[in-house]
Amino acid sequence: MVFSDWLSLQVAALLTLGIVSFLYKDNPFYKICESIFLGISAGYWFVVLFWENMVPKLYDNIALMTSDPVTGAGVPRVLYVIALILGIMMLMRLFPKLGWLSRWPLSVVVGATAGLWFLTYLNSNALVQLRATLLPIVAFAAIRSGEGTGLVSWFGKYLGNLTIIIGTVTGLIYFYFSKEHRGVFGQTARIGIYFLMVTFGASFGYTVMSRMSLLIGRIDFLITEWWPSVTAGWM
Repeated sequence: MVFSDWLSLQVAALLTLGIVSFLYKDNPFYKICESIFLGISAGYWFVVLFWENMVPKLYDNIALMTSDPVTGAGVPRVLYVIALILGIMMLMRLFPKLGWLSRWPLSVVVGATAGLWFLTYLNSNALVQLRATLLPIVAFAAIRSGEGTGLVSWFGKYLGNLTIIIGTVTGLIYFYFSKEHRGVFGQTARIGIYFLMVTFGASFGYTVMSRMSLLIGRIDFLITEWWPSVTAGWM
């Protein structure tokens, strides 16, 4: 192993151990590794966004000229010039006396983004979710064709649909606060709570498993790559 590769492994291992040391308690070693990680990430993404967004989408479109189909003369791309001006105005936030100028481009960004993404989120987060709950409890077409006529077949095929329907309805009832949760209405809302608990528990478990996969990856790096390099040396 050449010295540069060996040194890279040692630095990576020290940074990994420094981040993991937070499990014991907050310490200066962890703070140093955290600052290094944040600084490198900020610098990396600044360079990436500059060359992948600002240069091709802003500079090139302002520098290049489009040809007018009538006169053949060059016409500047005014919209990109406006975007440049708004970007400069947003940087005025760094100056206390001119900070109020940054509110105008920020309002344009928030409003334009909300308008552009409204239909996308309406379709993905609302309509698709509603469509996913419109499920048949009994498929009459399958029954007429002779499929799923048995009780066991019906139970196995449509239990999932029935569970989703019950969970959706009872969950919505739980969030209906205009009526006091008593009697049958309260019992239905309680069923909705159980479905919500299962949903949140599954989501939390998925998050924990993703974090555990990261931890397992770093432990595997320490055992299979770093420790052999320590015992063998760089020569």
